[in-house]
Amino acid sequence: MNKKTNIGAFTTLISIFFFWGFVAASNDILIPVFKKALDLSQLESQLISLAFYIAYTVGSLLYFGISSFIKKDILNVIGYRNGLSLGLIISALGTLLFIPASNNESFPLLISGLFIVGLGFSLQQIAANPLAIQMGDPSKGNMRLSLAGGINNVGTTIGPVIVSFAIFGSLSSGETNLNLQSVQTPYLFLGAAFVIAAILFKFSSVPDRLGEENESNNSGNILATLKYPQVVLGMIAIFLYVGVEVSTASNLPEFMKQELGTEESGVAPFVSLFWASLMIGRWTSAAGAFNISNKLKSILGLILPFVAFGIFLFVNWIAGYGMQQFFPYIALVFLLIFADKISKGNPVNQIMIYSAIGILATVVGIFANGIISVFAFIAVGLFCSTLWPCIFTLGIAGLKEKTNTASSLLIMMIMGGGFISTLQGALASDNLLGIQHSYWVGVICFAYLFLFAWTVNKKLKLQGVNWESSTDKVGH
Repeated sequence: MNKKTNIGAFTTLISIFFFWGFVAASNDILIPVFKKALDLSQLESQLISLAFYIAYTVGSLLYFGISSFIKKDILNVIGYRNGLSLGLIISALGTLLFIPASNNESFPLLISGLFIVGLGFSLQQIAANPLAIQMGDPSKGNMRLSLAGGINNVGTTIGPVIVSFAIFGSLSSGETNLNLQSVQTPYLFLGAAFVIAAILFKFSSVPDRLGEENESNNSGNILATLKYPQVVLGMIAIFLYVGVEVSTASNLPEFMKQELGTEESGVAPFVSLFWASLMIGRWTSAAGAFNISNKLKSILGLILPFVAFGIFLFVNWIAGYGMQQFFPYIALVFLLIFADKISKGNPVNQIMIYSAIGILATVVGIFANGIISVFAFIAVGLFCSTLWPCIFTLGIAGLKEKTNTASSLLIMMIMGGGFISTLQGALASDNLLGIQHSYWVGVICFAYLFLFAWTVNKKLKLQGVNWESSTDKVGH
C-alpha cells in the first residue's frame, strides 16, 4: 500500500536533523582545540565524544524509566510534537554551559554542556526517526530517512567551518592562537535556534501520533521487544556504525597532525569533507525517495551527489580554502554512485556493499601515506552515509506496536560514538598501535555490519519480511 508523504510536514520534521549534524561535526573541532588549550592526552580529548554520545544512552534509559513508571509510552502521552519541542529546550539549556566552560577553561563544564545537548537530542531522535520512516510509503522509509540525513549533513558540513572561524578568527590563515571564549558565540546562537525551533514544532503540522501505532500499556516492555532478533542485532549494528563514523572523524585531526604536520586551524576543511561525504551519500540514496519516474530518479542520482560536493566546495571557498586540493576526491564520489546503483535501494544490499567498501577504504588509509591516506579515511564517510537509515529501517521492521520501544533501544546505542572513539584514542598511543594503525578498530566495526545485513535478512524472511521483493519497486 502506498501512503503519500505530507511534504510540508516532512520538510518541517527534517529541519531538526540539521541541528544534530551541526553539533556532532563541531565536536571534531572542539577536540583538538581543547586538547591543545588544556593540555589533554588523545584519550582525554575523546571524552568530548564520549560525554556527547553517552547522553543518548542516558536519555533512552530515562525514557524507558518514565514510561515504565507511568505505564504508558511518553510520546503517546505528550505527543510527538511536544516531544520534539521538549527535546529542543533541553538542548538549548545545555548550550548555556558553554559560557562558564569557556570563561573558566573548564573541561568538566564543557563536557557537561555537551552531555545536556545530547540528552535533548536523544528525545528528538526517538521521536523523529520513526516519524520520518512512517510519513509516507513504508517501503521508502529508509530513503526518506536518507533524505533527512542529507539535511543533517548540511549541518555537519558547515558546522566545523563556522566553529573553526569563531575560535580562530580566520580559517585559512594558519593561525593557531586559541580563544576559548569565542566558542560561546556559535553555541549561544545555536541555543537560540533551538528555542525558536521548539516553538515552531509546537504549532507545526508534524503528526502528533504514528497513526496505526497505538501502544498498549504493556507494549513498552523492553524484554518483549528484545525477543525480536532484528532489534538486538540492530542495537549492536547502531553501536558499531556510529562508533566507526564518529571515531574516524574525531581521530582524523590527530592523524593529520602527526602524519602531515597539520595545525589545529588547518583541519577544518578535511573534517568538513568527512561530514560532507555523508551528505553526498545520503543525497545520492535519497533520489529514490521522490515520487518521480525511474529515469528521473537515475538522473537525480547522478546530479545530487555533485550538488552536495559543490556545497562543500562553496562553503570552504567562502572560508578561504583552495578547492583544487579536493578535486581528486571526485573519483571516490563516482565509486559511491556506482555502489548506490548496484544496491538498488535495498537496505540489506546497501549495508553489505557499503561495509565491504568501508573496509577497503580503511585498510588503504592504514597502509597508504600522505593525502591518499587522508582521503581514504575521509571516504569512510561516503560509505557510512546511508547505514543509519538502512540499519534503523531493518531494526524496527515488523514491530508494529513495539516501534517506539525499539526506536528508543536503537537510539540508546548511539553511545557507540563515544565508546569506540575513546577506544581508538586509547589504542592510538605510541606504545600501543599508534594513530594510523588504531584505525583497525573501524575495520572490525565494518566487518560486523556486513555480517549484520546478511544475518538480519534471513531473520526477517523467517518473519515474512522480504526486503528483496519489497524494495524492487523503489530501486533507482
